Amino acid sequence: MTTMAKIDLKEQNPLEALKQFFAGILKLKDVTSILVPQRLSTLNTIMPTLVTDAALLEGVDPLAPAFPMNAARIASRLTRKPMGGKVAAVLRPCEIRAFIELVKLNQAHREEILLISTDCLGAFPNKEYFKFAAQDGGEETLRFYKTMLGGNTHEMEGYPLAPACKACEHPVSENADIQIGLYGIKPGESILIKAQSEAGDEMLKQMNLPETTEPTGRQAAIDTLISQRIRFRDDMFAKTQEAVNSLDKMGAYFSNCVNCYNCRVACPVCYCKECVFVTDVFDHEPSQYLQWAARKGMIKMPTDTLFYHLTRLAHMSTACVGCGQCSNACPNDIPIMEVFRTVAQHTQQAFGYEAGKNLEEKPPLSVFFKDEFQEVVGIS
Repeated sequence: MTTMAKIDLKEQNPLEALKQFFAGILKLKDVTSILVPQRLSTLNTIMPTLVTDAALLEGVDPLAPAFPMNAARIASRLTRKPMGGKVAAVLRPCEIRAFIELVKLNQAHREEILLISTDCLGAFPNKEYFKFAAQDGGEETLRFYKTMLGGNTHEMEGYPLAPACKACEHPVSENADIQIGLYGIKPGESILIKAQSEAGDEMLKQMNLPETTEPTGRQAAIDTLISQRIRFRDDMFAKTQEAVNSLDKMGAYFSNCVNCYNCRVACPVCYCKECVFVTDVFDHEPSQYLQWAARKGMIKMPTDTLFYHLTRLAHMSTACVGCGQCSNACPNDIPIMEVFRTVAQHTQQAFGYEAGKNLEEKPPLSVFFKDEFQEVVGIS
């Protein structure tokens, strides 16, 4: 039987309750540290922090609409070799799905990590978050929490959620050991703590929280939200396909690209140790640029921008989890996520695969199926 517990909030705000919950996790004998989003002292910045001292959890804020990076990358660094103790990692659902992909790609390991996920309320793009939280990030988080659970799930006070969040059909993680439930529960009333694995079940039993049952209406609230997200997602797919359905249109779409490669660096599942685009292969001779310019009369500089994005699409579309960090990292606000999610949807459907869904499912192109794609290969 799945263990379910609850934290009654009463007069306590949810951030204080979660701080105490995470402090309790740090006291468990098998847990040496916790990776958790914390508010830093400068500019209301929220970043992943690795904490070993429960007294230093004062700035814990996993509910803030801030998503500066996909922390699956950090979880990968912490688990790619034996760490010497178990780390509990508080991650968004898309971060857990990215971590699952990294485990499959032998870039991370599952044995020494306890995955904890809150129901995801979404996040603002980085620039918008700093405007939103300019005065007092902690109080702004609590207002955001109440607004999102009050039924307004796409924007707050004129600040829209990032497109990746509005198109995300996975607001609740399927692969966390512990799920922190928010949807379907009146804000300020309680928080659901649900075990989703044997490790999570054992952890909850050690913490002796009051047991409970799934709140009435929780699944309906989640289903309603997912339906809204899917409608937005499908409309986004249709508009994006129209915007990039030829090489000329795609060239225009990426015309502001300056080859900074921020999208590659920010992508949690882009794992190559050496990228071909930062090798001598693309360090062209000066005379080469002149020859290209002479052939057409002019060339856009820098070159290779469209080739770069097409290469990444071919490389990453099977593993893309749609977290949106590529768009978040773009200095020129190119809607990169929309293209990658649109292409990834088609690629993953073609392989009958969903990135980050199932740890046991092998990634496409890593296994051979005798009867796969016969309509393409023409073998009877």
